Amino acid sequence: MMLSFASFMSTDGLALLALVLAWLGAGWLTEHPPAATPSVSCLMEEYRRDWMRVFVTRQPRIFDATLIDSLRQSTAFFVSASMIAIGGGVALIGNTETLQRLSLELPFSASGPDFGLRMLPVIGFLANALLKFVWAHRLFGYSSIMMAAVPNDPADPLAFHRAAQAAEINITAAKSFNRGLRSIYFALAGLGWLMGSLGLAFGTLVVTAVLLRREFASHSRQVLLLKP
Repeated sequence: MMLSFASFMSTDGLALLALVLAWLGAGWLTEHPPAATPSVSCLMEEYRRDWMRVFVTRQPRIFDATLIDSLRQSTAFFVSASMIAIGGGVALIGNTETLQRLSLELPFSASGPDFGLRMLPVIGFLANALLKFVWAHRLFGYSSIMMAAVPNDPADPLAFHRAAQAAEINITAAKSFNRGLRSIYFALAGLGWLMGSLGLAFGTLVVTAVLLRREFASHSRQVLLLKP
């Protein structure tokens, strides 16, 4: 049953709008932070560039090959996990009675003819995460090929140029991977809708706070900012 315009303008609609805006806002702030307050993701970009500069002179390059392979394996794991989660979510939509019974066990629950549609935002975020992880996996593959094309001789004029290109592809892959992770976080927030609009709003608030704390107020960020 399609949600009416009046229903969309209700508290459920406003909570859903807040979820989407928080997802977009957290992503934009993470990738475009104030110059004086860089995020962990932005700080890691410089470390990836440093990695490629050191890579030019490292012999042998087995460590670098192992590291890039590890990044691809991690991405492949999340691809598989996202596909399984999407399948589970679609199955729940087709069996709303089970979903309602599960909801009744929660402290607060929501019901109605559109109850199954409350899983749609979750599936939407998971689908976005799947696409981001697939693209990140492919980009990490591109990066590994470009790393293999870096000359072994640091004096070669192409060495640092190609290493810099590999670094930028690596950074782009990492951005896509991080976007996929954010989508999974907000998919978890979307599950709060099973407890009604207040549950969705609370889930959105908690997930947004966790993401921003890890990017701007975490111990790992303090470590990355340490000067020699």
